[in-house]
Amino acid sequence: MKDFFHLPVLAEEVLEGLCPKRNGRYADGTIGGGGHAELILKAGVGSWLGGSDRDGAAVEAASSRLAPFGDRVEVRRGAFTTLTDWIKLGTLDGVLLDLGVSSPQLDEAVRGFSLQKEGPLDMRMDDRQSESAADWVNTRSADELANIFWELGGERRSRRIARAVIRQREIAPLETTIELAEVIEKACPRRGRKTHPATRTFQALRMAVNDEEGELRRGLPRVAGLLKPGGRLAVITFHSGEDRIMKQFGREETRDYDFEGDEDVPNLRVQRPARMRWVNRKAIRATEEEEAKNPRARSAQLRVLEKLGETKGEL
Repeated sequence: MKDFFHLPVLAEEVLEGLCPKRNGRYADGTIGGGGHAELILKAGVGSWLGGSDRDGAAVEAASSRLAPFGDRVEVRRGAFTTLTDWIKLGTLDGVLLDLGVSSPQLDEAVRGFSLQKEGPLDMRMDDRQSESAADWVNTRSADELANIFWELGGERRSRRIARAVIRQREIAPLETTIELAEVIEKACPRRGRKTHPATRTFQALRMAVNDEEGELRRGLPRVAGLLKPGGRLAVITFHSGEDRIMKQFGREETRDYDFEGDEDVPNLRVQRPARMRWVNRKAIRATEEEEAKNPRARSAQLRVLEKLGETKGEL
């Protein structure tokens, strides 16, 4: 495995959103190479940080990068939903989630994330899980594949691509990234488009294989429960579906009532205190300068929520 170099996106904006303080307690649920975590630990003098990641290579890289901080850091392998297994509820001053795939994962052909590099059709962030992208494309029905490509990738030609995949796998199973990319490009020629016609399909497959939206829906309320009153949750999304889930969670946490059923009927609302507030109601995006240095930052959006309640004189 090559060096897991992680260039943190929206670094200054994350620090401004979390406001790391002296002797604070923080968590980075998608620690990657440890870039954001290092900045948080440096900004919050004497602070402690717990980090997690599904990717074993990321855990190894972050542990090495953050070793100078000694016992101020603890890094464990696992999805961010597992943070609540080893960090006590109501004890953190801030949590960061930097979603999506990282540059090192894309750069390493053997991981199977990139459509531009020959590699096994894998896409698993955690190589301990059983199903790979190859398993998905070679076993799911045409309808299932089309739904995945449309719902997670926004691919308008999802059914055409799904049919092409089915035809190809009847000849031989799809086993590599280039094989799948070529099948898609043959079914949907570029015709002057700058982006590869397989881009959205690869995104959708990756999100399906790793259950990224399910992880986010389950994880947001869990990590919010780790926060003290006044603690902040910063989430960086790279896809409209992820951002939609974050905004929906924010709406639920910032309103001062609950309701039963699928529809919000005003006269059936049950009043309660709001649990969180928006620190920034509008998503924060990268500057042109950052985008020039780090193209991955172009689609990044940062939203920050703050836990409400009595702070017992801590702030």
